[in-house]
Amino acid sequence: MRGLEGKTVIVTGGGGGIGRAVCQRFAEEGCQVAVLDRDVQAARATAEGIQARGGRARAYGADITDYAAITDTVAAIESDLGTPGVLVNNAGFDRFAPFLKTDPGLWDQLIAVNLTGALNMHHVVLPRMVAAGGGKVVNVASDAARVGSSGEAVYAACKAGLVGFSKTVARELASKNVCLNVVCPGPTDTALLQGVAASAPNPEKLLEAFRNAVPMKRLAQPEDYPGIIALLASDDANFITGQVISVSGGLTMAG
Repeated sequence: MRGLEGKTVIVTGGGGGIGRAVCQRFAEEGCQVAVLDRDVQAARATAEGIQARGGRARAYGADITDYAAITDTVAAIESDLGTPGVLVNNAGFDRFAPFLKTDPGLWDQLIAVNLTGALNMHHVVLPRMVAAGGGKVVNVASDAARVGSSGEAVYAACKAGLVGFSKTVARELASKNVCLNVVCPGPTDTALLQGVAASAPNPEKLLEAFRNAVPMKRLAQPEDYPGIIALLASDDANFITGQVISVSGGLTMAG
């Protein structure tokens, strides 16, 4: 895709699942990929896999909920790879339970990773993009943000907040040539979904319900997302900002 060659790309949650697939795609496009994950060993596995195929990637271990750690990590990325031209906020965390059976401790954990962590990344990276004359942000939210999802009330609230935040900052920074867009996955066959299912009374029944709800009658795979994310990060999307795109096999068809 146009304009990606040589760009420095930061991907949070790059150690596995959707994040790993996204890192691999950007490397294939000729980018320098900063694989950022709280699990530094998983980040290294992603980076080493990219390097083994001739791509350029470095692993960084940091907790996105720690503003000071993110400040230091982004500074290191800029020193190692150059000013980030693309940021993909992909890291996420969820627990499946009806809202009335959750507690404030769980709410705090969900908000810290799914909303505050993304805010931290924006606050540290965006000034660099503005100073450089532009950049692209792709925020990975969820179809739960668009239509709700039983058992995911606080997670859905965080992702809906990320959608509203993205649209607002897209307006604020449009004149600075910084574009922000949102990709909303549907149910995806990742460790995160398996963990969510494991917290339900009947995990396999829950997964089957997810599959049956999707018109294409399957769960998404991590490889279903890198194409649209790379497109939104490329020069082919220079006039696209503040948009929300579902990648869900038709689970939601929001206009």
